[in-house]
Amino acid sequence: MPKFVYSFTEGNKDLKDLLGGKGANLAEMTNLGLPVPPGFTITTEACKVYLESGSEPEGLRDEVSAHLDALERTMGKRLGQADDPLLVSVRSGAKFSMPGMMDTVLNIGLSDASVAGLAAQSGNERFAWDSYRRLLQMFGRTVLGVDGGLFEDALDEAKHAKGTSDDLDLDAGDLEKLVERFKGIVRSETGRDFPQDPREQMDLAVRAVFESWNSDRARLYRRQERIPGDLATAVNVCSMVFGNLGSDSGTGVAFTRDPSTGAQGVYGDYLQNAQGEDVVAGIRNTVPLAELETLDKASYDQLMGIMETLENHYRDLCDIEFTIERGKLWMLQTRVGKRTAAAAFRIATQLVDQGLIDLDEALHRVNGAQLAQLMFPRFAEERPGQGEKAPDRIAWGIAASPGAAVGKAVFDSYTAVKWSRSGEKVILVRRETNPDDLDGMIAAEGILTSRGGKTSHAAVVARGMGKTCVCGAEELEVDTKKRRFATADGRVVEEGDLISIDGSTGKVYLGEVPVVPSPVVEYFEGTLHAGADEQGGLVQAVHRIMSHADGRRRLRVRANADNADDASRARRYGAQGIGLCRTEHMFLGEERRKEVERLILADTDDERESALRTLLPLQKDDFVELFQAMDGLPVTVRLLDPPLHEFLPDITELSVRVALAEARKDHNENDLRLLQAVHRLHEQNPMLGLRGVRLGLVIPGLFSMQVRAIAEAAAERRRAGGDPRPEIMIPLVGTVQELEIVREDAEKVLAEVAAATGVPLDIALGTMIELPRAAVTAGQIAEAAEFFSFGTNDLTQTVWGFSRDDVEASFFTAYLEKGIFGVSPFETIDRDGVGSLVRQAAEAGRATRPGLKLGVCGEHGGDPDSVHFFHEVGLDYVSCSPFRIPVARLEAGRAAIETAGSDSR
Repeated sequence: MPKFVYSFTEGNKDLKDLLGGKGANLAEMTNLGLPVPPGFTITTEACKVYLESGSEPEGLRDEVSAHLDALERTMGKRLGQADDPLLVSVRSGAKFSMPGMMDTVLNIGLSDASVAGLAAQSGNERFAWDSYRRLLQMFGRTVLGVDGGLFEDALDEAKHAKGTSDDLDLDAGDLEKLVERFKGIVRSETGRDFPQDPREQMDLAVRAVFESWNSDRARLYRRQERIPGDLATAVNVCSMVFGNLGSDSGTGVAFTRDPSTGAQGVYGDYLQNAQGEDVVAGIRNTVPLAELETLDKASYDQLMGIMETLENHYRDLCDIEFTIERGKLWMLQTRVGKRTAAAAFRIATQLVDQGLIDLDEALHRVNGAQLAQLMFPRFAEERPGQGEKAPDRIAWGIAASPGAAVGKAVFDSYTAVKWSRSGEKVILVRRETNPDDLDGMIAAEGILTSRGGKTSHAAVVARGMGKTCVCGAEELEVDTKKRRFATADGRVVEEGDLISIDGSTGKVYLGEVPVVPSPVVEYFEGTLHAGADEQGGLVQAVHRIMSHADGRRRLRVRANADNADDASRARRYGAQGIGLCRTEHMFLGEERRKEVERLILADTDDERESALRTLLPLQKDDFVELFQAMDGLPVTVRLLDPPLHEFLPDITELSVRVALAEARKDHNENDLRLLQAVHRLHEQNPMLGLRGVRLGLVIPGLFSMQVRAIAEAAAERRRAGGDPRPEIMIPLVGTVQELEIVREDAEKVLAEVAAATGVPLDIALGTMIELPRAAVTAGQIAEAAEFFSFGTNDLTQTVWGFSRDDVEASFFTAYLEKGIFGVSPFETIDRDGVGSLVRQAAEAGRATRPGLKLGVCGEHGGDPDSVHFFHEVGLDYVSCSPFRIPVARLEAGRAAIETAGSDSR
């Protein structure tokens, strides 16, 4: 029979799959000899059985009873014992941290029979009734499903009756009355009394934690963070220690480094006379952890020593929860801490310098999504230029998660989601957030709260998601019912008013504040030196890790670029060539569009050739500029791909124009011909119609003109002393015969240009693999292709049978919500479907032509997860938009080292 329960003395930090992160780390701290309250962990395997079958696995109850008995012997008292009760917490703990997304219940074991015993043993009647009140509130909401607002309202009424706004002003008598009120709420809402049997309390709480794995908010968080849904949660049953016993007690959260910036020092929050949930919920404003030194120096010094021990042991930033019970320090949790993107890069290089990790591990600990965050703009400094007005700062809170966010103020999650789906940018404003706000936090550009600190729910979740967040802006009076907040000087900001929040400084502004490029972008652009100590060494840290990634990666990174400006930017960002130049973009603009219209309307060979002759020098000049910008690097030019009707006026607009002209008796012959051409070229499904290689086969001379322009531009650059390296790519090939015909024509043109210019031209001819048939017959196609470039955008559409423009707007949201997709297949490669075809085509192509060069030029080329897949299947390069090149470089380096290092999810 499998083992379902482990004592804290039995596990270790490497058993996260079985014990969850919290249980594994509690065991690890126990092994290190740190002060951890005794307890035990029910495994994720038990949770899986419960979720699959609806009942606890056989033998679990007996195992729990045995471990509870051992815990009672260790503590010298029994669960819920009337004269001296053992109380326990029941807490969730999945493999990956999901802050606040699953359930926790404290003070299990308290009852009408044992509350007096707790008062007698603690010598503090108020504490006993406050603990019972907390149990009823948490158990009622979490386990029995009672609306938490009913308890909050009752608590507010009790405080109002006392004439106070502070929980601490309620005395034992007030709290005893509140307990009766809470029991009445439970009875009226559930039809049953609050359970008085301690073991029943514990068993029900364990089941509630199991079931919370599949709560809506937990599912949503997993989708957002790409955490697998089949991991399940462990349950930790831990003997209670109390931070709410008086002024010599308290609870706090600490970080071994600043999770916002990565700076070394004392970071965290502490709350006297409180339990842990008070800190994380942000309901009461905390004091900085450094103040603990003056409140309780012995505990502070011990905590500092433990923090150093844990950071050196885990070799990473650690996030720690602790409680002080009457001057004794207890460790309740540690984990590798969530951090901002800037902190991730700084901490990784700091740990290298300290000799705790090597550069490979540093590279593993950062990722492309974090780098992309660092490239977003930031707010301009508060120094207006001439004639400019300074930003209107209305509050200054705690810088909880960096970034610059601008949006309309909204005061609940429902509105945030609704407005964002309508295209509005919003800032979610709350007194404090709770796990039910998750969907609104995801939808918002940023989060602003008037309560809580750096370790509050809002701060921790925002940092994990990379969302801008300002917490604890105490100057603001937030009224969620009236949907507004008031500033310290009496101004009122209503829902829908524009505000700006700076998560790097904690400043809040009215209106829209202008933004400037981030220092990381300035570094990639070459306008900021790599050694610049901008933003506390951030640029240096990025430079070190990027340099190491470049040295370790096998995949080369190219750019999707269609003009010299984009090519130059891509080169500055580290591109090693162009993987996709879309020649159709060269036909935009009024003059060129007219020549394309002439080509489409040509009735005779002479008219068509005249139009092509006019377009040839325009194309050639474009290629000369492009080859000059990318001198010495490969440039893959895709011949014309889109349907011709895209170059013609809109059918509705043209029809109106013709009808109005006829009404005026002012017939325009060209418009009439254009309208006829639009009707002639109209297709029901243009994506699968006359485009790509089919255009080249149906319109004589079109592809030949483009090949000639490429060849003449290359010859011109070579004569000028340049080193052009063009490659010609034929799009949308479905059968080798199509490619052979176009290739034969192209080779003739290349030979003619070489003979005419006297410049030898070695220009590779290849194809895009973007149709399932092309992937399946890749072995045949490789006979006529010197390279493949996977067009994963169209390949995804054709494999799935999706029209991207239609499906993303119509049902993708429903598919994501139902879990059919973890992420859109247009964002991250579908490994099982599209990815399988890519792998199959790569293997078949190289079996035919061993030296076949393989790349990808769809949007997936800049997606972090997809880059790892392309590394695995042996592609030579990825190509993406210029802005995503640094991300692709970083991820290509990470794919090459793939260590099983620290994971801060």
